[in-house]
Parts: sequence; C-alpha cells; structure tokens
Amino acid sequence: MSSDQDHAHMARAIELALQPSFTSPNPRVGAVLVRDGEVLSQGIHRGSGTPHAETEALRGVDARAATMYVNLEPCAHHGRTPPCAPAVVDAGVARVVAAMEDPDARARGRGFAYLRDRGVEVTTGVLEDDARAVNREWAHQRLTGRPWVTLKLALSLDGRLAAPDGSARWITGPGARREVHARRRASDAVMVGAGTVLADDPSLRVNDVAPTRQPATLVVDAAGRVPMGARLFSNHDVVVATTESAPPAVREGWAELGADVLVLAGSEGGVDLAALLDALGGGQGARRDWVELLCEGGAALATSLLSLGLVDRLSLHHGPVLLGAGGPAVGPVGVVSMPEALRWSCEEVRRIGDDVIATYRPPG
Repeated sequence: MSSDQDHAHMARAIELALQPSFTSPNPRVGAVLVRDGEVLSQGIHRGSGTPHAETEALRGVDARAATMYVNLEPCAHHGRTPPCAPAVVDAGVARVVAAMEDPDARARGRGFAYLRDRGVEVTTGVLEDDARAVNREWAHQRLTGRPWVTLKLALSLDGRLAAPDGSARWITGPGARREVHARRRASDAVMVGAGTVLADDPSLRVNDVAPTRQPATLVVDAAGRVPMGARLFSNHDVVVATTESAPPAVREGWAELGADVLVLAGSEGGVDLAALLDALGGGQGARRDWVELLCEGGAALATSLLSLGLVDRLSLHHGPVLLGAGGPAVGPVGVVSMPEALRWSCEEVRRIGDDVIATYRPPG
C-alpha cells in the first residue's frame, strides 16, 4: 500500500525523469533514494550509454535499509550498460516503489521478480498515469515496433497551410516557432515531404532554442524530386525514403551526399508509409531505432499519414492570419459525411502571443 510520502517522492522521481530533453532510444527515468523520511540521493538517466537513474542514485551512498522510488521498473537484462536491479539488491535497498511496469514484453515483470526473489519489498502503481505520460512515446515504440508520429501543422484562421502562391513564412509568430524547435530537439527526426523541400528549402535544424542536439532529417520523396542542392543535405544525419520510381541517378546522388537512401515499396499515395515506420522503429531488421518522429508537412504527406491512421499526436498551430481560398490544405481522408468524421480528443490548448497551439489524440 502506498502513502502520501510515497506519492511525494514518486512525484520528484518523475520531475527528475523529465529533466533531459532527449534520452532516445531509452526511456526517461528518475530515481530518489530515501531512508527514514530523509532523501539520501537522486539519479537521472540522461540517454543511451549513460548510467541508469537507479545506479546514479546509489553512487557513493549507504543505501542499506533504504527505499528507492523510480518511475519505471528497474531492468534485469544487459544492454549497453549493466542491469540496475542487481545493483539495487547488492546495495541493500529494502524497498522499491515503482510507478509502472516495463511495457516491453522482453523485460516486463523481470525486474520486479528479480527484486522480490531476493527479498526486496516491491510496491507498484504509484502515480502510474503520470509515469505513463512521461514515457508514452517510448512505450508506443516498444509495443508497436514503430516510432510515435507527431504531426505538426501551422494553419491560418481559415485552415490553410500556405498562401495561394505556396508561401508559408510565417503563419505563426516567433514564440510558436520556438515551441517547434524545442519539439525538434526532443525528437529523433524531423520528417517532411518533397513538396515542402521544393517550396521552402528548409534546414529542419534546431535554431530558435539552445541546440543541445540536432535531430535527424527524414525526407519522403517517392519520385526523386528533391534536388541535390537542398539545404537539408548539409545536416549530419539524413534519411531519404523513396521508391523504385526515383531515377537511379538521383538515388545515387543522394547517397553521394551522405544520405541514407531507403528504397521501399510504392503505394497509391507514394512511399508505403506503414513500411517506412516499420523500418525506423527498432524492430528486427529495422534501419533505425527511433522513438519519435516530428512531421512538419506538407499537405500531401500530412493527408497520407492522417488517412492511414498513422498519426499519434496532432499539434495544430493556429496563426492570426486569413488567407482565403487557393492555398494548400489537408486533402481527403476518407470522410464523406459528418457521421464518418474522425473525432479526436483535445489534450491541451495554449496561447503564445497571438497564436494558439492545440494538441489532439486520435480516436480510440
């Protein structure tokens, strides 16, 4: 049974887990070590290859008879770093309070079993909903084998993605654009379609916030339209998803620029997007182990993702501009009448200056 003290210390562990802006492909984990009501130490996992939060909290501390609070089940398997459940046992920790079980079928329950089998009291489910929200994207990737897809669209007051001439700089103000750059920094990769590259020649880099890291760049171009001189090819990690319809000379040119060219089966809308996500989500035979993709359009790619049900979070950035008819907008998504409409759940609405950012989750 959990107590108010358990809730308070778990809330602190969750705060710690949220401090790093990026830990992919690993989860966000914080740990707090407590004895007789006194906090002895704290630990944060800061990303792949770095010590686990539990190990950090145990470092240089007498942990005998202490209680450890951690937002995720301690692991009992070897990865790039040693497992932390044995370290907890060896340190003499008497009780572990964990918010949630590891969702990965390969690890689920093994850490708790290891601890209990060696005499450590285990309490689970404390602030579980809060903990699941912290690692929602990571849990999705572990359960589905696909990265979480956030679709961000900047929209005019009348729902247009750009003016009739295709120009889109800028629908929203600097505050909203800083939010986008912070989201880029927290994502494994930024994804755009060929149309966006041709219209805007974006860099897709983190510029408007402290660039502690740069995400990878993912371009979806079924036909080989993206030119070799596009600015994004100067980025450090570029993946181009294409099909056999792209001329071999174009594909070879992209590769010579350093891009990882991923040739996939074509579909009616271009690149098979479901197969693309499978290739990037860390499963068997996958090219990458990405947890979250931030898609920034354009209209054709957004329409394909929405119509295929591949969007996990929709982030609409409404700017105070009126553009009228003629500019690009989201296309057909298989809805003909109102009873067929896809009704999303609104998670959050924020105002930044004159812009409004609304975040939605898909039906179901």
